[in-house]
Amino acid sequence: MDRFSQFTAKVALWNLAGFHTISEEKMKLQALGLKILDAELVALIEVRPMSYIERLVDELNKDGEIYDFAIKQQNEDLNIGFIFKIGVKVDNLEFIEASDLGEQSFRQALMADVKIGALDFKVIAVHLKSGRDIRFQNLRDEQYKVIGNKIAELRDASREDIILLGDFNMIPGQDVSNLYYLGGPDTMDFVSCWNLQGRYSHILEKGRANLLDGFAISRTFFTEYIRGSLRLFPTDGTRGLPR
Repeated sequence: MDRFSQFTAKVALWNLAGFHTISEEKMKLQALGLKILDAELVALIEVRPMSYIERLVDELNKDGEIYDFAIKQQNEDLNIGFIFKIGVKVDNLEFIEASDLGEQSFRQALMADVKIGALDFKVIAVHLKSGRDIRFQNLRDEQYKVIGNKIAELRDASREDIILLGDFNMIPGQDVSNLYYLGGPDTMDFVSCWNLQGRYSHILEKGRANLLDGFAISRTFFTEYIRGSLRLFPTDGTRGLPR
């Protein structure tokens, strides 16, 4: 019997910035931040080393077993995965083939099947090539073509509901081709482009052009998205939590 029976769920994303060594103090603050988020499913980016997620979940579960995790090695340096509350089902972790363009330094997109109570969907977590000049935009184009084709394949084959989230590393209005190849408005609804306000990036002071991170849902999933529910959790300065 499913532990969860609700018809709503929180799905979140956090880049742990594991490319740099995470101290014990920062790990505990990240665990505190995750407890405050209280999401059923969190995609975690830049997990490093692989064992870090075990330490993090152990910290989360100090007062009782609440969370489990699933993780895969993304490239030589970084790993990507999910933490989720006990009772949430996360199965069939699989990288989207060639989403790293065959470059070991690039990061692959991770898929999983998720069931939370009455909700079931495919989640895709990404951390695409960063950089603001044209050569990086072109590299993201190639990565997004691969991911966009996979999304189209999933939609055509099974009409699956899809949540796409992560570090898109693109700015609406500047990286138009990136958005197009990732699915465009016909297949994916980029709710992070219209459902967030204020400052959300270290690049610009304010405005929707700041949106480097993203959250998108397939069009059929749109009926289950609660308008206005997307939030940025500002950890900077909140109980000393890390960015």
